[in-house]
Parts: sequence; structure tokens; C-alpha cells
Amino acid sequence: MAGTPVSKLSHVDLVVSSIERSLPFYRGLLEPIGWTGLREGRGERGETIHYLSVPGPGVAALGLREQQSSAHAVPYDRYSVGVHHVCFDVSSREIVDERARWLRDQGGEIESEPREYDYTPGYYAVFCHDPDGIKLELLHRPTYWEHLAAPAGDRHQV
Repeated sequence: MAGTPVSKLSHVDLVVSSIERSLPFYRGLLEPIGWTGLREGRGERGETIHYLSVPGPGVAALGLREQQSSAHAVPYDRYSVGVHHVCFDVSSREIVDERARWLRDQGGEIESEPREYDYTPGYYAVFCHDPDGIKLELLHRPTYWEHLAAPAGDRHQV
């Protein structure tokens, strides 16, 4: 399997209570870290899905769909069956701090201020909630960025 690309997460679709509220929030949070792509698609029920992505082929995307059911409570309970949180990698601690400032300026809910965690060496993150209470994480992990900067033949598991 030498030379075979490793698998990666392709996309995650989140259901939000209001596209009019959530799409500007996600664009404001993610565009400064490179998620500048925006396209629309159709879901299996004919609903519009708004996909945010980074430029390039085969990149990950975040889809936002407006709710069609009120079966689950809002704010979202991440300890029910479903997504616990979604994490976005950023290239520096300074960007984690800057995005936390943006969240505070927007009146966003920060669950845990930016700090280092002991999950892996240098793991630095802020945890926050989107307008529906879905938990998000902005993470800088230096080993990931060092891995990307290394020549392809010198890359190791991170």
C-alpha cells in the first residue's frame, strides 16, 4: 500500500435551527482560517445544504442544513446520541487566541478559554458553542503542522 493515500474525513453535515443565523456565524468563524469555499447542494429531501470548505481537491467540508423536525431539544445536548463536538485545526496558537477574541466580540459562548491541554504535546485549543449549542473546537497541534511541513518521504504518524 506504499503511496496509497490514507483515508480522511470527507464531510460532516450539521442540522441547525436557522440557516440565516448559523451560516453567518460559521462563515465568520471559519473564513479567517481558510474555509473560504461556499457552495450549495441538495439533500435527499430536497433541502439546501450549504457546504463550507478550504480550497483544493479532496478537502474536508462542513455542511449546514436547516432543521426539518423538532424532535430534539435546542440547545443541542452533546451527551445524547449524535455529535459531541467538531474540531477545526489552525496553524498557530495566535490564531486560536484571535478566533476566541472574535467569538467574545460576537457575543459567542466560550466553554473553555484558550489553553494547553495534555491530550498530545503542545495541544492548544479553545472550545465554544455555535448558535444552537453545538460544541466546536479550534485546535493548534504543532506536531500536525510539522508533519505537513516535512518532505513527503520524511512524514511520520502524528
